[in-house]
Amino acid sequence: MSRVEHLSEDVVLHLGDCREILPTLGKVDAVVTDPPYGINITKSNRLAVSRGHGGSWDDEAADVSPLLALGVPTILWGGNYFDVPPSRCILVWDKNNAGRDFADVEIAWTNLDQVARRFMYRPMNMDGGKLHPTQKPIEVMAWCVGYVPEGIVLDPYMGSGSTGVACVQEGRGFVGIEREPRYFDVACRRISDELKRPRLELARAPQPVQEAMQL
Repeated sequence: MSRVEHLSEDVVLHLGDCREILPTLGKVDAVVTDPPYGINITKSNRLAVSRGHGGSWDDEAADVSPLLALGVPTILWGGNYFDVPPSRCILVWDKNNAGRDFADVEIAWTNLDQVARRFMYRPMNMDGGKLHPTQKPIEVMAWCVGYVPEGIVLDPYMGSGSTGVACVQEGRGFVGIEREPRYFDVACRRISDELKRPRLELARAPQPVQEAMQL
């Protein structure tokens, strides 16, 4: 089943498998995405562990080679799980976990010619509720979008649409792809709601601290 939603002139969402949809797309200017890593993560009462058996939405790691072949500025969360070239610029989300079960940081690989950066941000309510197993906060994705050039941002693993919401808030064009209908519908709703908001409401709170990391 496939579907295309044109939410605005420069915001288009595709329901379907990105491996089939990517070759049909026109030019995009950047990729910002958080693909499945294939690590099958669950939560114990003390720490995050690999299940080691099937049944998870994250059983299979994404093939990121088609994204790298696009030759555009790319930010790829979970970069430490994929076979990607060395990078001078990694992005680190420091969650300030204070001893919680999951990892203290998450790492994004990029092909950007910049110094490594850290973003310190601990989400308190995940933008009003957790709608996807690995949902990224809008603030984190907006931080990422700020590192790529103006134009159309592609997220081929859109999930619940945080990248799309961030792009609308930052005045960027957006193309999203998601193969799970339930998450596609959530992304459509979240991004549509953001498009309907008066622009004056979009002034964001002061950004959490970010630091350069010399590697």
